[in-house]
Amino acid sequence: MSPTATPSPAPAAAAPKSQPPPPPSSGAKRSLMSSLMEATALLRSSSFKEDSYVASALPASDLRALADLRALLSTHPDPISIWGVPLNPTPGCGEEDAAADERADVVLLKFLRARDFRVRDAHAMLLRCAAWRAEFRADAVVDEDLGFKDLEGVVAYMHGWDREGHPVCYNAYGVFKDRDMYDRVFGDGERLARFLRWRVQVMERGVRALHLRPGGVNAIIQVTDLKDMPKRELRAASNQILSLFQDNYPEMVARKVFINVPWYFSVLFAMISPFLTERTKSKFVIAREGNVAETLFKFIRPELVPVQYGGLSRTGDLENGPPKPASEFTIKGGEKVFLEIDGIEAGATITWDLVVGGWDLEYGAEYVPAAEDSYTLCVERTRKVPAAADEPVHNAFTAREAGKMVLSIDNSGSRKRKVAAYRYFVRKPSA
Repeated sequence: MSPTATPSPAPAAAAPKSQPPPPPSSGAKRSLMSSLMEATALLRSSSFKEDSYVASALPASDLRALADLRALLSTHPDPISIWGVPLNPTPGCGEEDAAADERADVVLLKFLRARDFRVRDAHAMLLRCAAWRAEFRADAVVDEDLGFKDLEGVVAYMHGWDREGHPVCYNAYGVFKDRDMYDRVFGDGERLARFLRWRVQVMERGVRALHLRPGGVNAIIQVTDLKDMPKRELRAASNQILSLFQDNYPEMVARKVFINVPWYFSVLFAMISPFLTERTKSKFVIAREGNVAETLFKFIRPELVPVQYGGLSRTGDLENGPPKPASEFTIKGGEKVFLEIDGIEAGATITWDLVVGGWDLEYGAEYVPAAEDSYTLCVERTRKVPAAADEPVHNAFTAREAGKMVLSIDNSGSRKRKVAAYRYFVRKPSA
């Protein structure tokens, strides 16, 4: 029989029944800060509907603008190609030409949307982008060794995809609070230029993972970690990166998720929010410290979220294909949950991973043999997992007799509801 696992609340005998938390006082005065946070909270729940690239879904005005931009490009004597997509191919026939036209339309629509469908502005932007790519040698940058191996997987990197298939790019600049690291990367103009080239390299890898086809995945997700980010020191680099991406990668980001956001960022955003379009604001998601895993799990499956952000994905996990899916569940405030993994054979080895967003609870594991005359074995003593835990639980146990593994998660000391995920692997005994 294959092992099965079921999360279940603890029985009353296992833990005293906790009283529900008292309701908040209705007479409490709201501070300015709470009002600002309330405005920011709207961004956390905002829903962004990605633009369609399917011709039948486009309004007539957009189709006319697309046709006009195609006509302008057709007058250019030299071929124009961006992200490997020919934009003014020589007319031909056959399915390959039709597919090329579809991909070209996706690219052209990105430039049109970036300029609110003003055709001549979009045309000028596209030509500048093509010229920049030729001068920058952007098509060749992906295969270059720029000497930043120690920054890969730390500062900016592609890792996994979201629940809708968008590749995810993580950005974290907290390492540059170390002055020696900052000087080594940004110490002079030449070093800064090399870093910018490396950052474009990361973006190009993300673009190569896109379909650039109607109905396909045509944008990435960006997750930016603001923890310990040295704002003043990175201003020059940040401005250049922002300018490069705005000018040369239009409509390439479907959603921007900011995590570990300090309080002053929320205040700043509340101040500039009136000047942003609803469409732009709908792309933003903001998560303060303590809510990182809960926020990311809304968009990205736990097995694809890096361990440092409350997920189960470690470096190298994706090299051999998609990981085993995790089971997701929530733990209410004051609740104790048992995860029971049944059907384990004698001699089998079970390995499990468990993570809880915001932890600050107690965890333990025991093995319960199926035979009535056997004793329950303590696999992991119950221990307090702090809120600052930066690694998921990862353990293995080889059973000497048939039975079940029971993982206990005790949140009875907290009033906060928490998101959680776990998965397990069972290696059957050899013959």
